[in-house]
Amino acid sequence: MADFIAAIAESWQTCVTALADISPAWRAELVAEASDFVRFNGAAIRQGGTVQDAQMQLTLMVEGRSGYRRFPLMGAVAIDQAQLDQAVAELCQEVPQLPSDPFWVLPEGSQRSRVDQQGAIPPVTEVIPAIISAVRGLDFTGLYAGGVQVRAYADSAGQSHWFQTASFNLDYSLFNAQQRAVKGYYADQTWDLAAFRAQIQALSAQLQCLAQPTKSLPPGRYRTYFAPAAVAELVGMLSWGGVSEAAMRQGTSALLPLRRGERRLADSFHLRENFQAIPAPRFNDQGDLAPVELDIIHAGELRQTLISTRTAKEYGLTPNGAVQGEYLRAPEVRPGTLAEDGVLATLDQGLYVSNLHYLNWSDQATGRITGMTRYACFWVEQGRWVAPIENLRFDESLYHFWGEGLMGLTQTQTLIPATDTYEYRSLGGVLVPGMLVQDFSYTL
Repeated sequence: MADFIAAIAESWQTCVTALADISPAWRAELVAEASDFVRFNGAAIRQGGTVQDAQMQLTLMVEGRSGYRRFPLMGAVAIDQAQLDQAVAELCQEVPQLPSDPFWVLPEGSQRSRVDQQGAIPPVTEVIPAIISAVRGLDFTGLYAGGVQVRAYADSAGQSHWFQTASFNLDYSLFNAQQRAVKGYYADQTWDLAAFRAQIQALSAQLQCLAQPTKSLPPGRYRTYFAPAAVAELVGMLSWGGVSEAAMRQGTSALLPLRRGERRLADSFHLRENFQAIPAPRFNDQGDLAPVELDIIHAGELRQTLISTRTAKEYGLTPNGAVQGEYLRAPEVRPGTLAEDGVLATLDQGLYVSNLHYLNWSDQATGRITGMTRYACFWVEQGRWVAPIENLRFDESLYHFWGEGLMGLTQTQTLIPATDTYEYRSLGGVLVPGMLVQDFSYTL
């Protein structure tokens, strides 16, 4: 794997050096990885393999017009140089014929950065037996992905960035005899078998409770504890027209009432981008570096939105390193004071929700989100799990569950990793605590 990444780095640098000789403005981006993948079913290996892949995207800009080509880097300098030359020739013919974009931003500045995060991941031949031993006797299904990932950027203004990280994630479920499941994530840059075993042991306790007959609950408002994976799903909705400055200006942001001062969230709620705690590159698709930490919501008040260079140009603002889509890349909800081992006692009676899915805005203007419970969710009485619940649909405003209805956030946080593998392994994740909410609304 190291040899492949080194070869890609050499080809990348050769291509960037060659681009310095062309006259149009340009941007170049690189996505590369050398990853092991292993699929499990029934606590046994079903499929395994290694992916070594690199893709370069070249964007050429001429008089407000732009076009791009994407092609694989092979790690063979002569072949990659030939592909680059062909892409440049095609774009020089194509771009002048394209329509002009009045808000396109040319490369500028001279920012440079290099991050190389060294992980401690044993070879996959050691990790897989460790996983198998920890889940022996359980119906374990999941996907392990681990290795080195690279993101890089360069442009005609002289900006240059390189981000490399070694990490793994294990996205899995445990099933019982009734085919009900609990879901777990284990992700880090250092493999710790003891930590993984402890996680499996904790989820096995939930699995035993899932064997009880399900409890059907009528629609209504229930005190609810949301585990970190469920909180991460709710935070993710803010990337859909929440924290975007363009959405604010266009009147579609769910946080407009917060900006106008018409609503506020709880003093204990803090949301920020934190590139120091979450493995994701700070540079964006324009070569701008985001701050290491960027407060978005502090003590319930909106401090900042995400502003891309395009939005900044359109509305006369100052960009803050956001990508063009103005979505969260390294979100963190800061912890609170609720002890992890006191969650059930504090909940007393209500719902313990491990996971959510199918989320969407039901009324974006008022911040209302709808979705469904999923996997191991329980009815709790006197601080103890009583029975698993049948899936419920909820419809609730973020101004309630992060506002007047927020009873507490846990002292500990969990990194819920980005596990998407569309085209390539995703980077980053969401760092969140669990949260306890009063009178959360379930509609079906």
